[in-house]
Amino acid sequence: IVDSVVMAADAIRKEETIEPPKSDGKVGSRQPKYHARDLVLGQHKYVDDIRLPGMKFGALRFSDHPRATVKKIDTTAAAAVAGVIRILTAADVPGDRFIGLIKQDWPLMIAEGETTRYVGDVLALVVAESDAIARQAVGLIQVEYDVHEPVIDMHKALLIDAPSVHGNGSNMLAKTVTQRGDLSAAEASAAYTAQGTFQTQMIEHGFMEPEACIAYPAGSGVEVLSQGQGVFEDRKQIAKLLGLSQDQVRVKLVANGGGFGGKEDLTVQGHAAVAAYLMGTTVKVRLTRDESIVMHPKRHPIWMDYKIGCDADGKLTYVKVKFVGDTGAYASVGMKVLERSAGHATGAYAFPVTDVEAISVYTNNLPCGAMRGFGVNQATFGLESLIDELCEKGGFDRWQFRYDNALEDGDMTATGQVIEGGAGAKATLLAVKDEFYAAPFAGIACGIKNTGIGNGMPDASQARVTVVAADKVVIDHGWTEMGQGVNTMALQVVCQETGLDPDLIDVRIDTESEQEAGMTTASRATSLVGNALIDACKALKADLENNALADLVGNVYDGEFVVDWTTKPGAMVEKVYTHYSYSYATQLVTLDEHGQIAKITAAHDAGKIMNPTLFEGQLEGSIHMGLGYAISENLELENGRPKSTRLRKCGILRAKEMPEMEVIGVEVPDPYGPYGAKGVGEIGLVPTAGAVANALYQYDGVRRYQLPMRLPKRRLNGG
Repeated sequence: IVDSVVMAADAIRKEETIEPPKSDGKVGSRQPKYHARDLVLGQHKYVDDIRLPGMKFGALRFSDHPRATVKKIDTTAAAAVAGVIRILTAADVPGDRFIGLIKQDWPLMIAEGETTRYVGDVLALVVAESDAIARQAVGLIQVEYDVHEPVIDMHKALLIDAPSVHGNGSNMLAKTVTQRGDLSAAEASAAYTAQGTFQTQMIEHGFMEPEACIAYPAGSGVEVLSQGQGVFEDRKQIAKLLGLSQDQVRVKLVANGGGFGGKEDLTVQGHAAVAAYLMGTTVKVRLTRDESIVMHPKRHPIWMDYKIGCDADGKLTYVKVKFVGDTGAYASVGMKVLERSAGHATGAYAFPVTDVEAISVYTNNLPCGAMRGFGVNQATFGLESLIDELCEKGGFDRWQFRYDNALEDGDMTATGQVIEGGAGAKATLLAVKDEFYAAPFAGIACGIKNTGIGNGMPDASQARVTVVAADKVVIDHGWTEMGQGVNTMALQVVCQETGLDPDLIDVRIDTESEQEAGMTTASRATSLVGNALIDACKALKADLENNALADLVGNVYDGEFVVDWTTKPGAMVEKVYTHYSYSYATQLVTLDEHGQIAKITAAHDAGKIMNPTLFEGQLEGSIHMGLGYAISENLELENGRPKSTRLRKCGILRAKEMPEMEVIGVEVPDPYGPYGAKGVGEIGLVPTAGAVANALYQYDGVRRYQLPMRLPKRRLNGG
């Protein structure tokens, strides 16, 4: 960064023009990120930067207690504030108040007579002439409660006499069970076993841009400017809230300032849309950082009781594990997060016998939902720690043991799915082998991560390419751009397929195009939009063989890619297909003589590296997040409330606190990915905590069972 600033300053003094880098835009090139210039120069308008004529401002009144019956909401004083236009409560919601991505258990606002479930529950929305006035009025809303003891311990929440968070019986949201082989026989015959109980923590996503939304009337419905991770999911839920058909709601994506899963659930979009619809005016609702941290779902704290075994030759024989995850006040995607923990319980290794149970539990803590890694980071921390312990007990070489047990084509995952192609774990291990043996205090861990939601749910994408002018082509798709570069991937696929100049291509995400995609999650956007665009470009490529682009103005080319053959957990089927694709990784953590992290080497199998610059950026960012998860991050709660809502108190590492990083790209093609590509958005932080734990054990001989782990204090004078 410093070198770049110096070079730019020198060019300015010399009045030189620096031309931006130019490429052919094809797959494999270092094509600059789509709209990179606007981002670098601060010219991209995020939602909160947008000002529209006549716009009003909304602010939310949150609950004061995680579990309390709301007896009365008194808005009298708030309504008297000059500039307040209207105050909305649950009774004003015109449609169905309850929303949710999978289970509709989350009310947009809590009504009088109902019981709150966490401190992020919304009781009222104030709409005013300015943000400041709206917030002033929110502070004047008086609420009378009947306060109850919150349910904050997930283990106690499962007891038969525990208060019901949702008032309808058990606090168990969901349970996933997978079993394969004869566990009793495997346990009895194992030469070596390792067992441990592990606990991971809740953490905050830490995206740079807090939530904001603008909505305004349009026809008989509304238009919404959203930063959410799925414009079509936003549309579905907003239509439900308003009691409208989906064609009366239009959602346009405003590329956001980070998500990491934290912008999957609907937050302020619903409030802005309801206000705009009822009031017939443009309304913006935004969250402060404090409000954002309180409101949106976090990473699941997961308790794990893990046991694994191997034979005398060092071949893994069985895994037995129970996961219990605190999903907090609302379902979000908690059932799927724990399902993913179960599905990745065997990691990147072949285990012939498995016994896996995963339970998600309601509490009155902050909701937990999607966050980069999605339940796999937690499982991998426990498993990889025990792999090292097993090696120590049996006298096995830690690298060789992993290599000998790593998944190959034809092996089975935890769910019984046979890997038909693209198994890249061994290739990533080979990439770090020499460095592993040369390092004095080396921790190693492998990882596997699904591409696509799977588990019986469809993964699908539509995409459209339209020739709008002799010098302009537009790509329409439904995936959220949130810094990862999905728009760049889309552009590169079209360039690869057609040979078009990247400067001619625009990309947009708008529900009006009806190029439907689901939530931008599960490391699947590149894979799905890539295949859909390859399909769309078949006809365009053929047309370009005999026509100039100008001759094709007005032509529309549609494409689609659908994976509808995955199977539900536990389904009685002839062949299990849990996910259509997986990516693989090995990370190596090296400590210095003081026990501090000197370097992280990350070898990642991307199938096909579509853009080396974006690949490296994704992995470096993932390592930062994974290391913070391992050694410093923790969103601590006290009686259901965050102890602090300051990002620094959340333990997010600063740039100056990061060690040296080396990213090694590995390409083992996937049978279903575009050009063999696999998702890499999440796997970059899957092995990190396990590798750190194993490095620390090499340094001080202490096993770690809880995150975050504290690094040793620096030794002075060799003592």
